[in-house]
Amino acid sequence: MSQDSTLCLDFGNTRQKGALVNGGDVQEVFYFNEDPVSQLQAILEQHKPKASILSSVIHHDPAVESLLQSKTRFHLLNKDSVLPFRVATNKPETIGADRLALLASAVHLFPNRNTLIIGLGSCITYNFINKFGLFLGGSISPGMEMRFKAMHQFTAKLPLVKGDWNVPLVGYDTATNLQSGVVYGMAKEIDGVIDEYRSRYTNFNVLLTGGDIAFFEPHLKNKIFASFDLIFKGLYAISQVNNV
Repeated sequence: MSQDSTLCLDFGNTRQKGALVNGGDVQEVFYFNEDPVSQLQAILEQHKPKASILSSVIHHDPAVESLLQSKTRFHLLNKDSVLPFRVATNKPETIGADRLALLASAVHLFPNRNTLIIGLGSCITYNFINKFGLFLGGSISPGMEMRFKAMHQFTAKLPLVKGDWNVPLVGYDTATNLQSGVVYGMAKEIDGVIDEYRSRYTNFNVLLTGGDIAFFEPHLKNKIFASFDLIFKGLYAISQVNNV
């Protein structure tokens, strides 16, 4: 691995992952367990990236930052980071670091377009940035796993099931009824939100990303640009102007 690579880390509520990015291209992706520090140590020793950036929406181990600072030019994505777009909200400090990274990737990959970036994780985040590079806001709704858990936890008898892309429209037992309701329900929600934005904005583009892409992409009628690596590309773009 080239020593010009950047280690981009995304610590979310569901998954903690990272990628080595070189020149904007994702070279290798990593997933972390309950002890990310020892894994990070091994990654840093093997690949020796010059820079690193962390997007975190959890209370991560402070040793993670200490390690990255000692081995790389490190940047923690936060409200004071230099960003390639402007924020219209009156409380920019409330915007999650993961959403900032997704917006940066949209501006980097598709400049001068009205773009809706949809992130499929613990929650679905809808993030809209206009063609002038101004983030106007969006919306947040429960993600797939959250919906499955809610139906299980707030009822007496419904089981906890997992998602599947190949689910029947008409469920034939309790498990497939739950899967159909969540997967098709979310797909129709996503299509409906896209349709609302498309009816209001021209020169419009949609990006879809997140760990649950595979469950929903086959069921969406709207043409979208889907990429699991989108957040890493955004983190890399932010790192380029903050790790100097």
